[in-house]
Amino acid sequence: MDEVVLAAAARARSDPGSCAVVLVEGMSDQAAVQTLAERAGRDLRADGIFVIPMGGATNIGHFVSLFGPGGYGVPLAGLCDLGEEPVFRRGLDRVGPDAPYFVCVTDLEDELIRALGTGRVEELIEAEGESGPFETFTKQPAHRGEGRDQQLHRFMGTRSGRKIRYGHVLAAALDLTLIPGPLAGLLSAV
Repeated sequence: MDEVVLAAAARARSDPGSCAVVLVEGMSDQAAVQTLAERAGRDLRADGIFVIPMGGATNIGHFVSLFGPGGYGVPLAGLCDLGEEPVFRRGLDRVGPDAPYFVCVTDLEDELIRALGTGRVEELIEAEGESGPFETFTKQPAHRGEGRDQQLHRFMGTRSGRKIRYGHVLAAALDLTLIPGPLAGLLSAV
């Protein structure tokens, strides 16, 4: 079991009123949420807020059972992609109307790319030493006709660990006055 899940479970078991759990789909979402919180001067873990990547929205039932009213009984919140909203909503329906969740238009990477702009994201890719691989990717027949935003989005998912890395990199570069709505909503709710 993941370290953050174990830490959240230990805290919930010892003092359920002292913590909350934020359910996100994956590790890139966790990286972005934690990075933005830190940049905004918040230490989520010290505040008893655990951001848990579920390994996909379809796993929400397991985490709601573990941390929700039938489990440790801690407050829950969440962040999901638009395409996963029905699954997310069904999972959180068991918690009731008090579990706020926020929906990214396509997904979190798309939200961050739009907030930063494609030019800035390309600068970040260059700073990460990946402009060569990115240019090679954009020249592949399957990606030539795509818009630059789509190319950037797809590029981030092409290699193991890249999506997680860019979740942090993009969030670290974001102007705090331009935090996308779903992330701003989540951070204000917890």
